[in-house]
Amino acid sequence: MQPARQSPRGVGLGLRWEFLDEVLESVRGERPPLAVDFFEISPENYMRRGGYIPSSLEEIAARYPILTHGLTMSIGGTDPLGDAYMAELKRFLDRFSPVFHSEHLSYQGAEGRMVHELLPLPFIDAAVSNTAERIEEAAERLGRPMVVENISWYLEPGAREMQEAEFIGRVLEDSGAGLLLDVNNVYVNAVNHGFDARAFIDSLPLDRVVQIHVAGHQRSEEHGLVIDTHGAPMIDPVYELLEHALRKTGPVPVLLERDHSIPPIDELLEEVARIRSVYERAVGHGGER
Repeated sequence: MQPARQSPRGVGLGLRWEFLDEVLESVRGERPPLAVDFFEISPENYMRRGGYIPSSLEEIAARYPILTHGLTMSIGGTDPLGDAYMAELKRFLDRFSPVFHSEHLSYQGAEGRMVHELLPLPFIDAAVSNTAERIEEAAERLGRPMVVENISWYLEPGAREMQEAEFIGRVLEDSGAGLLLDVNNVYVNAVNHGFDARAFIDSLPLDRVVQIHVAGHQRSEEHGLVIDTHGAPMIDPVYELLEHALRKTGPVPVLLERDHSIPPIDELLEEVARIRSVYERAVGHGGER
């Protein structure tokens, strides 16, 4: 199932509980409109909740386009996709009608045991086949296109049979999925593993990119690694890499993620504004590629 190309454009923000009230105040006219083109939500943070939270999401969705980004499908795993989880996820997606649903190109556990980490897949033929089949199954069960995101990874599970970019490309080709290009993850991996981030992006099937993620990261002196924490402002090299990617992809939606050490929303909006300036410099004001 091919992902729809008609999706929100411009720059969006990951919706977090820490500033949900401020967003609602904006929607209700109690504060000025927010300079955000769309919001992205992770369904797992809202599913099976009643009362204030779902009603708040419906208010926001009436004003802003909504994209969804999953956390726990374990799309590259070997355990069956859980029937109860998939049914509840479909009900949630049907309420908010995102043009596609994205997940991480990773797995989160095996044999019924889950961890709250995005575990890297081996870059081998068997993983390509398994992951592509599961993406196709998820798209059919959810009734909408699937999109997968490249992850940051800190160790490689076994000997590879291909490079990461080839692995991503083959999964996309075999599954029909789109690509959520996480520019910060590319930067983090490039620093940690010693490759050229721009060359990596150029080697991806960029015609499959339907969304871009950006975020901040932090350096762990103890481990000698850059860690993808989503807990700090973006740095200049990531802005530069974003502009490079946008010049290749055209005006796909760009999403700022912030999951930890979340500042006041006005600070996040300043970061959104800087991202928007990069977006407009790279692709203009939303013209066709």
